[in-house]
Amino acid sequence: MHILLKNVKVIAPSSPFHGQQKDISIQNGIIQQVGDHLEDARATVISGENLHVSAGWMDIFAHFCDPGLEHKEDLYTGVKAAATGGYTTVMVVPNTQPALHTKPQIEYVLSKTRHAAATVLPIGAVTKNLEGTGLAEMYEMQQNGAVAFSDGLKPLQSPGLMLKALQYIKAFDGTLIQLPDDQSISSHGLMHEGIYSTQLGMPGKPALAEELIIQRDLELAKYTDSRIHITGVSTRKSIELIAAAKADGIKVTCSVTPYHLSLTDGQLISYDSNLKVNPPLRSADDVKAIQDAIVHGTVDCFATHHVPQEWDAKQVEFEYAKNGMIGLESSFGVIRHYLPQLPLEQHIAMLTEKPRAIFKQPQPEIRDGAAANLTIFDPAAAWEFTTAHIASRSKNSAYIGSSLKGKVIATVNGPIFHINK
Repeated sequence: MHILLKNVKVIAPSSPFHGQQKDISIQNGIIQQVGDHLEDARATVISGENLHVSAGWMDIFAHFCDPGLEHKEDLYTGVKAAATGGYTTVMVVPNTQPALHTKPQIEYVLSKTRHAAATVLPIGAVTKNLEGTGLAEMYEMQQNGAVAFSDGLKPLQSPGLMLKALQYIKAFDGTLIQLPDDQSISSHGLMHEGIYSTQLGMPGKPALAEELIIQRDLELAKYTDSRIHITGVSTRKSIELIAAAKADGIKVTCSVTPYHLSLTDGQLISYDSNLKVNPPLRSADDVKAIQDAIVHGTVDCFATHHVPQEWDAKQVEFEYAKNGMIGLESSFGVIRHYLPQLPLEQHIAMLTEKPRAIFKQPQPEIRDGAAANLTIFDPAAAWEFTTAHIASRSKNSAYIGSSLKGKVIATVNGPIFHINK
């Protein structure tokens, strides 16, 4: 297939074309030429005002629900949602049925997505069946394509098991991902514990449940000298703990979700069950701290925490609704809209270079002869997010009807070309 990108601004600091307006000719998944005034009569032409191109974006924490929960999402619809949102690489959590806790499950994900619009990288479970009791065969999974290890949406509760896991992954210099939540403190909470939980009469989840787990795991990472990535960071103190740990030389990185940088617990006065997430939406002060930490570089990258839920799981009383929100299709527009002070170059680095560096993935290049792994976007386009923009099987997004800024036009992942309608 021939594709020609016309007059696109390259955002790729490692490229000699960074910051320049160029044409890019792509044939059968390979960049043939980056130059000026290129022509190809056989090509599908992508042109327009204010088009930008970068290396393909990477998400590090999404739930594709396959195998076993395909009524929420499957690998096909998950890949389509990823490409619609500008992602050419997605790491998927192991919270499937059966869990991604053995070599065959890892191979299943890889084999079903081998030639897809987005490369899917499975995260192997830390514990067998995600039960939090005994370690899974992490080395075998790593040898067969698991890119990192986590119990995903079921954070590790046992400090002893966390210690063993961190020691285990040192054998292959792996990375463990933790969603910070002490469930012995927060198990009955429905939202952030604060003024609004009191006003609404809902049981609260204290920030302490997140901060204690982070504090504990940072100490364990320091003790083992292992790599840990904390995702879904949502409080001011959590950010302060991670910043201090980085300064102390601990091998820690972190990510935040688009909804934790844009929405607050005050918005739950609507009782919109799409706002029920874990960790919960926090206070306005916490959101401000998260935004500042992103701009100042304490936060390494973004994670969509794309968690599809079927209609029945959300259209119930708030108490009974399941946690989670989809996020792949809306994430770029949400971040550009709610965090306009974030420089575009820094934003793109947090979607491309930084996540790949953390998880040791090859960095795509924009040069003649390189494999095409690209995202084409307009960072200034204003648009309204509707269900028509959702490729996921589930529609559980709190942003439907919202005005966003920054729109994805297309992606190229090798020979697979995806263009948004």
